[in-house]
Amino acid sequence: MANVNIFKFGVSSPADTSPMQRLKTVGYESKDILAVIGKSEGNGCVNDFSRTLSTHVWEPQIPESAVTIFSGGTEGVLSPHVTFIVHDPKPTGLVAAVGRTRLLAPHEIGTSEHALQVASSVRGLMDQSGIRKEHVHLVLIKCPLLTSSKVEAIKAAFKTPVTTDTYESMAKSRYASAVGIAVALQEIEEGQLEAAMRNEDRWSSKASCSSGAELEDCHILIIASDPSFGSLRAASAFMKDAIDARTIIKILDQIKNEGGHVVQVFAKAEADPTGKIRGTRHTMNTDSDLHSTRHARAAVGGLIAGLTGDTQIYVSGGAEGQGPPGGGSLCILYELGGLA
Repeated sequence: MANVNIFKFGVSSPADTSPMQRLKTVGYESKDILAVIGKSEGNGCVNDFSRTLSTHVWEPQIPESAVTIFSGGTEGVLSPHVTFIVHDPKPTGLVAAVGRTRLLAPHEIGTSEHALQVASSVRGLMDQSGIRKEHVHLVLIKCPLLTSSKVEAIKAAFKTPVTTDTYESMAKSRYASAVGIAVALQEIEEGQLEAAMRNEDRWSSKASCSSGAELEDCHILIIASDPSFGSLRAASAFMKDAIDARTIIKILDQIKNEGGHVVQVFAKAEADPTGKIRGTRHTMNTDSDLHSTRHARAAVGGLIAGLTGDTQIYVSGGAEGQGPPGGGSLCILYELGGLA
């Protein structure tokens, strides 16, 4: 378990690593980095090469044990940025653990085996670091997806892919990762994993999963609170739908009452699969021009940015198994002591 601090900086492009220099100005070196979490300005879909570029330029800059988690799509008012999770020698109030699953074979992506590997890895990280599940506020995962070449390779090996639709594979991978997190946090009993994968009806309130073609394993970041020490805090909940301002305001009021200020927000967003939000029809799932995840990121990103006054927030589209259908998980990191 590592005491951690958190910093975020804007970027001018997916290849911009200048925040590394800015991190040094606040007293931290590359060796201190546990994770680099980014929002890049691509489309967030299968062919979002902004994620690949960001991963390519950042991984040589950080320790081999650190992880990168880049989420594509900064629609609407969302601003491209990177967030550093860095080891701090003193207690800060936040602790973290990072790691990876083993490499997943293409035919395992989005399956029960995928979920089991995530569950095992998350549990292992918690056991090794001494993080208790009741202290966990966020488990952030970057997971692989199926490309056309992977689908062909699976078929050539006489195996069956979870889907032949590469875009759908993103959702399948996110859901499998979320189920694995839910099992590790005991939100779902391990004996229910197969049913959860088959019915696709279970979810974790602490999961945030993003899929991409830039990796073959799952990168994992666990953030937990240790309120006995330090001034950093975490608050988590879940949004019931894409316009659930009440839940966000409740946490922001708590932070204000504690004399704190928001450092970063991690939220999941998705278009309600029923086609309705509070009884009225939405068209996010039937728009032939833009994928629904892009609509959802813009909508939820605008809501949270408006309430926090900050556009450098991590809003990730596609919330399968990450909060209730049509809603999404929510974690806000904040620091006690108001800004001057």
